[in-house]
Amino acid sequence: MTLFGLPIETLYLYMLIIAAALTIIYMLFGDVLEGIGEVLPIANPILILAFITFFSATGYLLETLTSISSLLIILTAIFIALILDTLLNVFILIPLASAEESLGYTEDSLIGRVGKIIIPIPADGYGEVVIESKSGRISKPVTAYDNQPIPEGAEVLILDIKEGVLYVEPYDKNKLDVDELS
Repeated sequence: MTLFGLPIETLYLYMLIIAAALTIIYMLFGDVLEGIGEVLPIANPILILAFITFFSATGYLLETLTSISSLLIILTAIFIALILDTLLNVFILIPLASAEESLGYTEDSLIGRVGKIIIPIPADGYGEVVIESKSGRISKPVTAYDNQPIPEGAEVLILDIKEGVLYVEPYDKNKLDVDELS
């Protein structure tokens, strides 16, 4: 079968090459188009490019390897591309989108958390603290809020953050603050 004066196999191959090039360009400059997927989930550029890639690859393979009619190959390629695109969305893209949000943190979200000193803080100096979380460990530079030394292994409460440095004070979970009781 010929379309636009070219054999259909050639058209499938051109579509595959163009979709691959657009996918690479999207990977490099995708942040510009990221909002399109938020407004219209069906118009997600990743899913559109994946559909074109699956459709053209399936069509090319079926045209070159079988003797089925071209119209049946087009319908089969559309069906296979829809199934693979749906599987890609449900099992890869949706879980990745939710995982990306859950792993991030802001510095302001660290205020009020408890960490453990791994490099002791000298008087009027800096050390290092590690903060445990569900997604891993966060290590940050730290200084004492009241400029007093804090030994290695001590638990500390993060009170403030200025210019990427955490300001902490020793934390004793067994000691109740008078303000908490009133």
